[in-house]
Amino acid sequence: MLSKKMQKALCDQVTAEHYSAYLYLGMSAYFNSIDLPGFANWMYIQAQEELVHGIAIYHQIHERNGEVTLNTIEAPPKKWKSPVDVFENTCSHEQKVTASINNLVNLAIEEKDHATNNFLQWYVKEQVEEEATAYAILQKLKMMKDAPGGIFMMDKELGARVFTMPSIMAASAD
Repeated sequence: MLSKKMQKALCDQVTAEHYSAYLYLGMSAYFNSIDLPGFANWMYIQAQEELVHGIAIYHQIHERNGEVTLNTIEAPPKKWKSPVDVFENTCSHEQKVTASINNLVNLAIEEKDHATNNFLQWYVKEQVEEEATAYAILQKLKMMKDAPGGIFMMDKELGARVFTMPSIMAASAD
């Protein structure tokens, strides 16, 4: 069974993951508004992944006989200066998510909650990938310096991304 402290922290993470989804959905809308459908697609899929991350934590709380408390999700920004600005914000946001996951792991260790610690290891690994992917896109954007041809090629590349159900859902469905 989850401690009240761990339960609250996990519920807060459900909110954080859903805020991430909301943020990326807002970024998708921004990219659609400036006619970059591939960038919009990439962010839309990112939003879907974040929803799944939150739902997996929701299931984990229930599986451990906890009670889920849903919190208010604040509105994300509506506009950004450029694709570079969006991905700078994305990198910064993913670093905050990583810190939040690390804090959960630290709490699980402090509370000797081995089941939650084990569950959270998937998120630790996922955050390495999330940060690396966002950073790689940001670096490419910085190299092309708003060159229309480069943006067009990147838009096409990002438009090829498809949603794949993260493995954490398969694990939480067992």
